[in-house]
Amino acid sequence: QVQLVESGGGLVQAGGSLRLSCAASGRTFSSYAMGWFRQAPGKEREFVGNINWSNGITYYADTVKGRFTISRDNAKITVYLQMNSLKPEDTAVYYCASSPYHGARRLYEYPDWGQGTQVTVSS
Repeated sequence: QVQLVESGGGLVQAGGSLRLSCAASGRTFSSYAMGWFRQAPGKEREFVGNINWSNGITYYADTVKGRFTISRDNAKITVYLQMNSLKPEDTAVYYCASSPYHGARRLYEYPDWGQGTQVTVSS
């Protein structure tokens, strides 16, 4: 059974940084993409970025490009989301998810999801 467990969320001031982690287990992820999504109150869940586990290629939403960085640790089977220059509009629950499709950006392409971790950015 696939398990994705996020951690690292919290409260941070605008301009600060946080690093989220997503520990994965339950399958071989080498051919998968790992995505990060977020959902703010009253809004739809949106794509933040992803990484192809096999080659490390990343994709980012325009709203976070240049501020967020996704990386992976093969030994720990963990994906990270480094968030810098945080803004109040980055406040959301952040989810990691896995997809069998490289470069996947749509929710329906991700069958497996973590429980989410809250990120709150104060102004």
